[in-house]
Amino acid sequence: MAQQVSSPPMLRPFFLKTPSSMESPRRQRRHTLPASEFRNLTPQDAISVFEIEREAFVSVSGECPLTLDEVLSFLGQCPELSLGWFEEGQLVAFIIGSGWNKERLVFCFLFKNLNHYSPHWVYTPTVHIHVLSVHRHCRQQGKGSILLWRYLQYLRCLPGLRRALLVCEEFLVPFYRKAGFQERGPSAITVAALSFVEMECQLRGAAYARRNSGC
Repeated sequence: MAQQVSSPPMLRPFFLKTPSSMESPRRQRRHTLPASEFRNLTPQDAISVFEIEREAFVSVSGECPLTLDEVLSFLGQCPELSLGWFEEGQLVAFIIGSGWNKERLVFCFLFKNLNHYSPHWVYTPTVHIHVLSVHRHCRQQGKGSILLWRYLQYLRCLPGLRRALLVCEEFLVPFYRKAGFQERGPSAITVAALSFVEMECQLRGAAYARRNSGC
């Protein structure tokens, strides 16, 4: 049976679905894909995630924020820190995060150079948002803003989390500021000639949102 997860106010509940491999054949035959669904991602979603990410970022920066191996690693280690938006069973937008144990974000050159994946730190109050991406056919529709809002509300329902960190280019600062992020200054992370701004969102202190979210 699908586990219902409390949703923010004014939005319908979403479900963390039992993987199809664990459902009975009879249930699979009767299953009808919902028109719109928000759920945590799984390793089975990794190819769809990477294809959307690659199309969105390679043409701009020449590389993806996460390699396919890193996507698989994070979706295996911390699927609860991801959120995907599916329409009729197709992934249209997603966010991937992981636990972070430092005050500021730094690029893990050590892990990259040793062919290890960027680390996920457990039992930490900070979430590092690695990537938010929307399918090219679904852009300019407000889906990125809606997904980010739902993701932050969802994080507020998880015990122990106090803040979310990310880096973005300067032109994206207003987008994240509208979602509740604040600038922390220039980031130490650079990719080729690109520079970034580090931003932070406090997950505690939004008492009204939590009271009305059903958490």
